[in-house]
Amino acid sequence: MTESKIHIENLYKIFGKNPKSVLDFVKDGMSKQELLEVHGHVLGLKDINIEVPAKGVTVVMGLSGSGKSTLIRHINRLIEPTAGRMLVDGEDVLGMTKAQLLNFRRYKASMVFQKFGLHVHRTVAENVAYGLIVQGVSTKKAKEQSHRWLERVGLAGFEDHFPSQLSGGMQQRVGLARALATDAEVLLMDEAFSALDPLIRTDMQDVLLDLQTELHKTIVFITHDLDEALRIGDKIAVLRDGAVIQQGDPQHLIMNPADEYIFDFVKDINRGRVLKVKTIMTSDHAVDGPEISQDLVLEEALQLAAGSQSKAANVVDRRHTIIGSITLDQIVAGLARPQVDSPAEGQYR
Repeated sequence: MTESKIHIENLYKIFGKNPKSVLDFVKDGMSKQELLEVHGHVLGLKDINIEVPAKGVTVVMGLSGSGKSTLIRHINRLIEPTAGRMLVDGEDVLGMTKAQLLNFRRYKASMVFQKFGLHVHRTVAENVAYGLIVQGVSTKKAKEQSHRWLERVGLAGFEDHFPSQLSGGMQQRVGLARALATDAEVLLMDEAFSALDPLIRTDMQDVLLDLQTELHKTIVFITHDLDEALRIGDKIAVLRDGAVIQQGDPQHLIMNPADEYIFDFVKDINRGRVLKVKTIMTSDHAVDGPEISQDLVLEEALQLAAGSQSKAANVVDRRHTIIGSITLDQIVAGLARPQVDSPAEGQYR
């Protein structure tokens, strides 16, 4: 997952009567609060630079007002930027004509919304087929494909129902099926599961991950929930006040929080169910013990290491080659909640 699908460069968004007139103030470091108080403009995004790898899940997370939903709407130009570049497969989305943008939205990028966005007067099957009809697919073929995708998301038999007859979780399955039916390479999901109950949300995450294992879409997923981000994200970017505070793979964010803001996000997570053996192992060192996968989470590795005579285990890659080792003491230390040395000095461990 090294190829970049989406390239976001120096992206700014300022809301107000004359955004470009205050752009230089923002570039010179003016805060979001000062921009509002002095110039009456609202800072949405500030110098966003993100590479979205192809065929993976990139999660953009942050608290309400951080700019995450504003950001995702720039990818398909539902929102126009104040400055910056947005490239998809090297093509400048911001430079597209109306016709090019229409084709981009029809064929390249599908979106799943938090509020489902279903047509209440259309059946479930008609909702799923809608994007295909817009693409020019025949009604017969669109109907066949809609039934196939409804089966894939676990809604076979509900084709002729209306959205109002379905639960929230079922409605979101319809929304997901509709987005996937167009066979778009990019899937934009804006807080798609946030309105669902916790158990239903977990179920929908499972559905998405199962489909992603087979389909390998490029997914940009917006959430305010760290547990959700860690569960589905290959890469995470954390926003605050319209700026990217830190980005990287989930393991890196947990082990190396950039500042107190990120530290507060990660300090209370269940590290045993998130951190993997490869994150804390000792490289190029074999021991007398069992072999465990580098991708095993610490909670599962703990039992294996504790049960060995040496209280240690060899770590192997996917080819079962030994790449290092891990001890029981290392695992226990990895499970412990991190401590902040001195917040005033910005030091974390």
